[in-house]
Amino acid sequence: MRAAVYQAGKSTPGRWLSIEERPEPEAGAGEVLLRVRACGVCRTDLHIVEAELPPLQPQIVPGHQIVGEVVARPTAELPLGARVGVSWLGGVDGDCWYCRHGMENLCDRPVFTGYTVDGGYAEYAKVRADFAIPLPEGLEDRQAAPLLCAGIIGYRSLRVAGVEQGERVGLYGFGSSARLAIRVLRAWGCEVYVVTRGEQNRQAARELGAAWTGAENERPPVELDRAVTFAPSGDVVVSALGALRKGGVVAINAIHLDRIPAFDYDRLLWGERQIRSVANVTRQDAREFLSLARDLNFRPTVTIFPLEEANRALEAVKRESADGSVVIEP
Repeated sequence: MRAAVYQAGKSTPGRWLSIEERPEPEAGAGEVLLRVRACGVCRTDLHIVEAELPPLQPQIVPGHQIVGEVVARPTAELPLGARVGVSWLGGVDGDCWYCRHGMENLCDRPVFTGYTVDGGYAEYAKVRADFAIPLPEGLEDRQAAPLLCAGIIGYRSLRVAGVEQGERVGLYGFGSSARLAIRVLRAWGCEVYVVTRGEQNRQAARELGAAWTGAENERPPVELDRAVTFAPSGDVVVSALGALRKGGVVAINAIHLDRIPAFDYDRLLWGERQIRSVANVTRQDAREFLSLARDLNFRPTVTIFPLEEANRALEAVKRESADGSVVIEP
C-alpha cells in the first residue's frame, strides 16, 4: 500500500512526510483492517510533524480522522463492508482509575491514532475494533472525516465549558472545529461571538450565524457566559478570560499551548471565573456528536487532497488557506 510517513528528526518544513510503499498491515486479535476512504487533516497532525509534540515512534503514519470500510477480521458489530469512523483516542487500558470512573479520555495508558500507532494517511489502517464507531447513513466519506476529531472535540469543548441553551458563547479562532461547534451552538439557541484573524474567517462566521465577529485584538461587545479557545496561544486564553462575566468558563481546546502570560487576577480571574482544559474525547462523545450531526444534517465544507499531496494538505492547515476542513482521499 501507499502511505505518507513522518520520520522523526528527518523532516523539513513543508516536506514533513514522504510517500512510501509499505506492506499492508495485518489486523490481529481485537482489531479490524480498514480500507481508508477518507482521512481528515488536523492541527494536531501538524504539531506531531513539527515536533511540538515529542515523537513517540521513530516513524509514524499520521491521521486520526479516519473514515474506513472493514475489509478483514470483521466482527458481529462490524461486518465486512461496514463503514466506520476512527478518532484520536484509539485505545485505553480499561483498568486504570480513570477508565473505571467513566473518564477514559484521561486514561493513564492511552493509544493515540496517528501518534502512538499508525493512522489514516494511507490506503489501509488497522484499528481496535472497539474504537471503530459505526457511521450514520447520509454523510459522505469526505464530509464525515472532519467530524471525527474537529467535530467531536469541539462538541466536548462545549460540554467542558458547561454551555447551556440560549447563552452567549465566544469562539476564539475559527478553523475546522469552531465551524462545526457554531452549528451546534446555533441549534441550542446560543448567541455566538467569534474572535479570529482573517476577514475570510470572519465572513464565514457571519454566514454561519455569528451575532458578532472581531479581529484577534478586539473584544466582544457583551460579557460572555462561556468561551472556547481553539488557537494554541496563551494570549488567546487571557483575551477570552477578559470577556467573561463572573462565574463564566473558558475551555481551552488545544493539545499544545505555547504559554499563558501573566495576567491580573483581580480583574480577570476573580469572581469565580474558571479556566478548564479539554483533553481528548471519549467514545460516548463520538456517539453523541455523530448522532447530533446526523439530526442536524451536517454537511461541512471540505477541501480535498490526494495522498501524494499530504504535505500540501498540512501546509493548508498551517496557513489556514483552505476552504473549510482539509481531507485526504487515498
